[in-house]
Amino acid sequence: MMPAVAVLYDIHGNLPALEAVLADARGVGANGFLLGGDYALFGPFPSETVAALRELDDATWIRGNVDRWAAHPDQAPDDGFVQEAVAACRAGMDLDVIEELDALPEQLVLDGTRYCHASPISDMRSFMPEPADDEDELLGGVDERRVVFGHTHLQFRRTRPDGVQLINPGSVGMPLDGDVRASYALIGANGDVELRRVDYDRAASVAALRERFGEAPWAVRSLRRIETGQAWSGA
Repeated sequence: MMPAVAVLYDIHGNLPALEAVLADARGVGANGFLLGGDYALFGPFPSETVAALRELDDATWIRGNVDRWAAHPDQAPDDGFVQEAVAACRAGMDLDVIEELDALPEQLVLDGTRYCHASPISDMRSFMPEPADDEDELLGGVDERRVVFGHTHLQFRRTRPDGVQLINPGSVGMPLDGDVRASYALIGANGDVELRRVDYDRAASVAALRERFGEAPWAVRSLRRIETGQAWSGA
C-alpha cells in the first residue's frame, strides 16, 4: 500500500469514534496523521481522547476554536450550552494539556496544501458545501491550490472556478451531515484524496455522556447529535 496521511478533524472527545477511525486509517495504509483541531470539548472522553492522540508517533497538530475556548473561557460564546461544556472540559483535563492545545498553530502548509480549522482567516468562519459570496474573503489571498478545513462537521469537497480545491474531511466525533458514521480523509502520496466514513459504537459514546454528565443541556445536545448526525439544538 502507498503511504498516506489520515486527516482527522473535530473529534470532540468521542473516543470510540476516534479509535474506529484510527483502526480504519491504519488498515488502509496511513503512515501519518494531520489533526485539525477541536479535540476534547463537547464529548464524553475529553482527557482520554487527547491522550490517545498524543500516542500517535507521526502526527501534526493545529488548533481549533474549542481548544482556544477551553483555555480562554472568556473568548467562548456567552451561552449556557458552551460555557457549561467548557467548565466540564476544564474540570476533566489537566490545565497543562489545555494550555498545550491552545498553543498549537492555527494553520500550516504541508506539501502545497493549507490546513486550517475553519478558514485561512478565522477559526470560526468556514466554507459550506455550496459556494457563498464570502469565499474570496475567507481564502484571505492564500496561494495554495488546496485548502483543507473542518469546523462545520460537513464532509465534502469541491473545486472553485479559480481552481482552488476545498476539502472538508468531516467530523470524526460528531458529524452533522445526516450520516452518523465517523468521517475523515485520506491523502495519498500522489495527492489523491479519499473521503471515508467509519461505523463505530455510538451507543457507547451516548452512554458515557449520560454517565459522566447526566442531563446537562450541553451533554444532551451532544448525544442527540451523535445519535442523529444532525445539528440538534436542544429546543
